[in-house]
Amino acid sequence: MRLTSFTDYGLRVLMRLAGEPGRAFTTGELAAELDVSRNHLAKVVSALSGEGLLETRRGGGGGAVLARDPAEIRLGDVVARLEAGQALVECFLPSGNACTLTPGCRLKSRLSQAEGAFIAELNRSTLADCAYPAPAARLARN
Repeated sequence: MRLTSFTDYGLRVLMRLAGEPGRAFTTGELAAELDVSRNHLAKVVSALSGEGLLETRRGGGGGAVLARDPAEIRLGDVVARLEAGQALVECFLPSGNACTLTPGCRLKSRLSQAEGAFIAELNRSTLADCAYPAPAARLARN
């Protein structure tokens, strides 16, 4: 299974915020640290906020912070939310399926089960398990 870059960046943002859960990060700071377009990251942060994973504040001292304890955020749930609407294969689309094998296909249910197993496996871990520490903390360990 391949994740979209949107989900990839969303996971990176969450991992970084989990590394310093009490600190507010601006989109600019995150974009610079993660080497990602600020405009694209702003959309990711907005989506994470809309999913209730982040709280955002404007103005001085503002930025994004985790909305919940990282130990309460399951990775599979995050991936499922951010990948919602992204069909694994064409026949999973609610409309526009042009696959001629659909009526008798025996693969679709297996792919659906595999996708469910992927999310279930990710849900065995929380964001706390993947927290990415501050740059100074990473350097001190090396």
